[in-house]
Amino acid sequence: MRGRVRFLIGQELRELERVDPTMTVLDYLRLVERRVGSKEGCAEGDCGACTVAIGRLRNGRVRYQAVNACILFVGQLDGAQLLTVEDLKDQHGAPHVVQQAMVECHASQCGFCTPGFVMSLFTLYESDPKADHSDTMLGTQRIDDALAGNLCRCTGYQPIVAAARRMLQLSRGNPNLFAARRPDTIARLEALDDDETVAVGDGERRFFAPATLDALADLLLEHPQACIVAGATDVGLWVTKHLRVLDPLIHIGRVRELLQMVDTGEALEIGAGVTYADARPALAALYPDMGELLRRLGGEQVRSVGTIGGNIANGSPIGDSPPGLIAVGARLVLRRGKEQRTLALEDFFLDYGRQDREAAEFVEKIIVPKPAPGLRFRAYKVSKRFDQDISSVLGAFALQIAGGIVEGARIAYGGMAATPRRARHVEAALVGRPWNEATLEAAMRALEQDFAPIDDWRASAAYRLMAARNLLRRLHIETTDPEAETRLVGDRSLAHA
Repeated sequence: MRGRVRFLIGQELRELERVDPTMTVLDYLRLVERRVGSKEGCAEGDCGACTVAIGRLRNGRVRYQAVNACILFVGQLDGAQLLTVEDLKDQHGAPHVVQQAMVECHASQCGFCTPGFVMSLFTLYESDPKADHSDTMLGTQRIDDALAGNLCRCTGYQPIVAAARRMLQLSRGNPNLFAARRPDTIARLEALDDDETVAVGDGERRFFAPATLDALADLLLEHPQACIVAGATDVGLWVTKHLRVLDPLIHIGRVRELLQMVDTGEALEIGAGVTYADARPALAALYPDMGELLRRLGGEQVRSVGTIGGNIANGSPIGDSPPGLIAVGARLVLRRGKEQRTLALEDFFLDYGRQDREAAEFVEKIIVPKPAPGLRFRAYKVSKRFDQDISSVLGAFALQIAGGIVEGARIAYGGMAATPRRARHVEAALVGRPWNEATLEAAMRALEQDFAPIDDWRASAAYRLMAARNLLRRLHIETTDPEAETRLVGDRSLAHA
């Protein structure tokens, strides 16, 4: 085992032997490094004031992503490069073109959120394939996606959007400091890559980060009550909001086998450590609405580190990915020690806070079958805020229709019960019947047999039931009337996918 967490901050190496397992990157930056540009606005990964950039090697290149420093633990930095707003100036102190664009477009007022916006734009500037600096325009949707995880009380956002376009204009003729440093950065990151299990702590509590699947399985057998953390987009809040003491903590973000996606021909196998950002293109290619669900899941900071496996293993009744995956018939592979077992995803969720997972057992991968010819898949999320909000109700629908008759149906909802769950009475009301208004009405009535939702601050029970019924109606409209406009401009094309 390696008793140090190793990472770059800017171009400087840090090797930490004594580490509080749940010290956040934001606290480390402000209290240890005295880098105070990154701010704490919410301590829950919602406002983006703490946004920093994390660079990791991917296929021999450095890939920068925006992340929330307020809920990321220091141990999760192992093997990465950490960049803050303080790193962007050049050797003469001149601002980065992103910062210059923010100034020219008057995109900062009180300034509290500004460093976070700068770092989100920096990752867009450095990493987005469309931002190749040969064009002076970025699509409005791409800019909105990059900035959705950053909140501002002052500007109204338009000047910041203008800065996103202006930074590409300014890039022409200006040297890219990070491009010049890239060979050195790659060499430094390659030197940090190993197969050792990281084992650090503060003298009382412990943090482990294995690099292989076997090492992870062995660690969990040794520490069956350990808290498994992938992206910490939820576990981080257990610390910052609930003040929970976690010991030991096992981070899976270094386990190479869990970071893989494999196309088997019949299915897509997604490792439990694959992030939303990495999984989205592959899932969207199979099921376009699945891609749209993930686009609206948190901001880019959340999607950069949050994982499909974590969303499932967490077992939340309002997780965004399980209903869609259940509707398409996804299966889980669980592992304990050297033993594996496979079960249908819908059978994994037993009750609120309870999953079919033994001590020391973990989710290894998710098997997503490819759509059968003619499958109609739709997924609809209802939330108070369109972007970066938790679902009130989420419905996912997979129908096989031939000759106007529903030959097969798998329908799942989130937010309607203590777990994500199939609507089996609704399915029974559909299968074998013509896909017409009478069948639709019968299916909408059957919802009451499947669900008795609760009132909470996100929605009342009556609202949830009405919304769930209306999602069925929307499904009927989209699959029978190709001219109907049921979507916002950004995702309207998906209605006819």
